Formats: sequence, structure tokens, C-alpha cells
Amino acid sequence: MKKKTDKLLAILTAQPVIPVLKIDRLATAVPLARALAKGGLPAIEITLRTPDAIDAIRLVVDEVPEAIVGAGTILSPKDFSKAVEAGAKFIVSPGTTQGLLDAAQDSGVPFLPGAVTPSEIMAVRDEGYRVLKFFPAEQAGGAAFLKSLASPLADVSFCPTGGISPKNAADYLSLPNVICVGGSWVAPDAELAAGNWTAVEELARQAAGLRG
Repeated sequence: MKKKTDKLLAILTAQPVIPVLKIDRLATAVPLARALAKGGLPAIEITLRTPDAIDAIRLVVDEVPEAIVGAGTILSPKDFSKAVEAGAKFIVSPGTTQGLLDAAQDSGVPFLPGAVTPSEIMAVRDEGYRVLKFFPAEQAGGAAFLKSLASPLADVSFCPTGGISPKNAADYLSLPNVICVGGSWVAPDAELAAGNWTAVEELARQAAGLRG
């Protein structure tokens, strides 16, 4: 577990924002990943919310070596296996089930499980996890809620996602128990549709500078 945790931390602590991507058109996957990496955000989470998601993961892994491709919205052991087979370097789920924990136990790929309530966080902590996804962040109480967890659950760190934007990202990143945030604002639908990769690169550069 420690080896996988260290591997995950190396990815998540290297940049303040992990782009959370919904790939509607496979043709955008490679140029999008390249633009984000060039802007300073090589680690990305491609969510399994579209039919092209697995193909997009595979394509970016094959064609954008500078990218560190993770898979998000993993809801089942089958999703987990498909993402790993496609080459995902880390796995992210919005919540946690025993099936996902078992799949993660059998895999060498690090897992970022989701948890929101103190009971959920404690349950996943009992499984050995110390780095968790907090989703949906804003709707679940935001930075103030996460701040309140820092003392009683001092050995647990979070990557909050959901409702995070340039307006509130700094509020989360200032917390001692937040190692990065996940956000989709660095890849706006309009810029993807227009193929405006220069704009995406600039958004990535701004996000990469949010901490330090």
C-alpha cells in the first residue's frame, strides 16, 4: 500500500490542479493532453463519462508520452480493469465500494477513492488509504468543511473536485489537508470545440501557478 500511495502522491503533489476531462470527441484527446502538459499540467484525469473515454486514455498514453493519464468516474471493478488495460497510471472514483477496494488491492495501479462524510473517510482510512478524493466538494460543504476535518483526521489528505474554479481554488489549496484540486475549467467546451489549444495551454499555465 505504501508504495502505491507514494506513487500517487508523486503525481498529485507535482501540480496544484488535476484537469478533469470529459472527452466527447476522440480527435480532441491528443491535442488537449499536449496543450495541458505544455502549460504545466501533465497529469490528467479522463473520466469514463463518454463512449470514447477508454479509447481516449489509450490514445493519449500511446501518443503523448509527457502526459500522466489517470482514469476517473470509475464505478465498478470492470471499469477499473478496462482503465488499467488502456494504460491509466492512476484510478479515481467518486465514491468507494468494496468491489473497487478489492480491485485496487489486486492492482499495482494507485487508487484515489472518493469519500465525503467522516464515517466514509474513516472506513476508507481503515483500509489503509490516506489520500482521498472529496466529491462533490462545493456541494458537500466546500473548503470550510474540509478545514474542519484537518484536526480530527489529521493523517488524511484530499484532492477535492466538484464546483472548483479559479475563484475558489486558492481557498482549498491553502488548507493543510489538501494536496491538489481537480477541475474542468482548464478545458472549456468552447475552446475544445474550436480547437483553440493555445487558450487551453494558457489556462493550464495559470492553473499551474496557483500554488507557489
